[in-house]
Amino acid sequence: MSDGLRVWQEMEKERETLQAWKERVGQELDRVVAFWLEHSHDQEHGGFFTCLGRDGQVYDDLKYVWLQGRQVWMYCHLYRRLERFRRPELLDAARAGGEFLLHSARVAPPAKKCAFVLTRDGRPVKVQRTIFSECFYTMAMNELWRVTGEARYQSEAVEMMDQIIHWVREDPSGLGRPQLPGAPATESMAVPMMLLNLVDQLGEEDEELAVKYAELGDWCAQRVLQHVQRDGQAVLEHVSEDGEELSGCLGRHQNPGHALEAGWFLLRHTHRRGDPALRAHVIDKFLLLPFRSGWDPEHGGLFYFQDADGLCPTQLEWAMKLWWPHSEAMIAFLMGYSDGGDPALLHVFYQVAEYTFRQFRDPEYGEWFGYLNREGKVALTIKGGPFKGCFHVPRCLAMCEEMLSALLSRPAPAPARPIPDPARRGAE
Repeated sequence: MSDGLRVWQEMEKERETLQAWKERVGQELDRVVAFWLEHSHDQEHGGFFTCLGRDGQVYDDLKYVWLQGRQVWMYCHLYRRLERFRRPELLDAARAGGEFLLHSARVAPPAKKCAFVLTRDGRPVKVQRTIFSECFYTMAMNELWRVTGEARYQSEAVEMMDQIIHWVREDPSGLGRPQLPGAPATESMAVPMMLLNLVDQLGEEDEELAVKYAELGDWCAQRVLQHVQRDGQAVLEHVSEDGEELSGCLGRHQNPGHALEAGWFLLRHTHRRGDPALRAHVIDKFLLLPFRSGWDPEHGGLFYFQDADGLCPTQLEWAMKLWWPHSEAMIAFLMGYSDGGDPALLHVFYQVAEYTFRQFRDPEYGEWFGYLNREGKVALTIKGGPFKGCFHVPRCLAMCEEMLSALLSRPAPAPARPIPDPARRGAE
């Protein structure tokens, strides 16, 4: 067999593997969305129940604003991006969720601060002194505008985005956090990476907003990149405001899933900016580095938390395997491969995806378990709660399906033409 024919056969085999994963991912996405459509809709008050047991039974009717915004965004995104989800029940539920947020999310309108938890009928229960409820509110409103064309949703998204920027870059006092003398001036990677995601969200196919937030996107990317510390050997979750390592457990804290999620946010940024050198740096530091350090060599799966010095983390759940870091890893490695074609990245995607499908998915009732112990056994049977809703799993599956479809739509390689055998030709 010629070398050319061997290469062609290997490439054809790879296409078959990609096709198999595309079908597997698409089928799983259908099952996951069906679970939320069946069990999570509050027909009386609007919005969504997210505290769902294994079989979808509601065990608490509190509504978490993060998850309300995420589910509105998810339904709209599916409706807009994948033809089979362009169904009226999905759009109707997204509208009902969006209206619930408009009427109830803000604690003291017209002020912009959103609650973290609401009662079933929309009364505030708890407020976090962070920007994340507002971030997911913004994502929901922007995506609602994209599928409905109603300007009031986009106006709400842009107004909230500008308020978030004000809190982060100018005056955080509106968040209500006390300035205590013993607290170090820290920056969590979650803040600039979330803002970077919002820049991508609002700027998608919107030239005016893309220009408006371009400088913000560069600022966010720079702030995320400074979390690479120790001569490029660690991505730390918290650094000082001037980009230096902090002392103690806080400074050594690592979150492999967050680093991987930041990685694919940064990959999208490098694509917008046309910066291949930065892309290579991101793949090395935000994909491969956290995967190598975060993958459990004994049982497989990604550790939830790590200590940069290899000490025992103080968080009780540090060795657990959670649904969302694995979802983010699947997106990150498939995106990295799609952009550059490095087979090593595709190999890691397969490794993570095989573990994730084997350990997290529930073939009996649908959706994924969220919380496994270190050995990969189910620790909590719930399918949703205060932090797990209709977001990370379907976002991962939808994005991976789209990327796999795009890879398969590229022209297939032509088989290498065999070199004629003169002796055989003469015999004929």
